[in-house]
Order: sequence, then structure tokens, then C-alpha cells
Amino acid sequence: MNQRFFVNIQQVLSPERLSAYGQDHPGSCVVLARYLWNAALCESLYSPLQMCEVALRNAIHYTMCQLYGDAWYDRIELRDIGKQQLAAAKKNISNARRPIVPCRVVAELPFGFWTSMFEDHYERNTQFLPGGIRNVLPKMPKPLHKRKFIKDRLNKIRYLRNRVFHHERIVHWKDLQEQHSRLIETIGWISPELCDVALKLDRFLETYTHGIGPWIVSIRNHWPATLSTQPTGTASADLNTP
Repeated sequence: MNQRFFVNIQQVLSPERLSAYGQDHPGSCVVLARYLWNAALCESLYSPLQMCEVALRNAIHYTMCQLYGDAWYDRIELRDIGKQQLAAAKKNISNARRPIVPCRVVAELPFGFWTSMFEDHYERNTQFLPGGIRNVLPKMPKPLHKRKFIKDRLNKIRYLRNRVFHHERIVHWKDLQEQHSRLIETIGWISPELCDVALKLDRFLETYTHGIGPWIVSIRNHWPATLSTQPTGTASADLNTP
């Protein structure tokens, strides 16, 4: 691989970011290939993660509206972090000079606000749980209607979502395929129709199964090592180390 090309890429992306893909010193070609494969995996997961987040928050919102009215978030006892998130959401809407109405508040609240709705606080202090489970996740098998199980699953999805949306490394996760399956399954529990749409757009399995190989081939074909661009003292054998 053209080492000068890699050095320039490293400078733009930052050595710290790329160093996460080369802790075992595999060579610049593999480091960049891992980075590109990771980006492709994140891209393939963006769509189902976005669908899951939007569907979950809307399902909770509709359920809470039936119990408390449209501005339900002002009528229940939120946790302290929930109060802070709500205040921040309203401030953002106000700063944008828009009316503070439920549809905007719901869209502005972070995913963590919605996953926290399955904590024991809301089982003890609201009418949402446990009855709301069948409204939010109507296709979920009844034996799985357990608050702690749902909370744990949603927290795992949120952790994956945060890594993907913040462009962090996931390529090394051993259970990534299992996490993808759980994500798709959860969308299906909320809406089978949306799950069909998610599967139509889904490219994760193809991207994951192909692995890092195609990225290494592409890098070596498009940016081969050349004597004219090698920094002084760099051996050509080192440039293509997998």
C-alpha cells in the first residue's frame, strides 16, 4: 500500500482514531481496511437502528398519551435525568424559535430517555408498566413480557446505537451478528410491517459475511506501494503486511 497515501489519510482522520484499528501492529493496509469495513458495518446498521429508535419512542408516546394526555411527560414523575433531558429538549426547541408541542418534544428527547421508561421507577410511579408492554411491543411473545428483560435488551441496542452514530469501532465485537438479529427481532415486536421495510434495506449480513478481505484487495489495487512515494527508510515489505 502507498505509505504516503496512508500517512495523509491518518493525518486527516487523526492517528488516535486509526490507532484503535492497529493495536496488534498488522500493517497500514489492514489498519485502513479495518477502518473501512467498520464504516461499512456502521452504515449497514444505521437504518435498522434509526427505525427501532423512532418506532419505540412513538409507541411509548402513543401509549402514554392514552394514559395521561398529549403532554404526558409534564404529568408524570420523571427521574432526575429524565427531567434534565426534558428541559434540554424544550430549550432546544425554544432556541430554534419553534412552538413547544408534543411531536417536537418527542422527537427531541434522546434514545436514553425512551429506554429508561422500562426502569423500575416507572413501574412504581406510573401506570405505564406492566400493561404498556403489550401496547409498545404487541408482537413480543407473552412469556418475554418482563420489564428487566426488555430494559436489558433496549440498553444493548442503545449501546450499539451510540457506538454506530458516533463512528466508533465495532468491527471487533464477537457478537455483532447476534446483536443485529436482536435488533431486527425487536423492530418486529413493535411492527411487523416496519420489520419488512427494515429487512428490504438491510445490508448487514452481506457486509459482515464478506469480511475484511474485499477491503484489503481494494486498497492494494487502488493504492499499491510504489518506490517513488515511500518515505525514506520504509521497507516495501512492511507496506503490505496483512
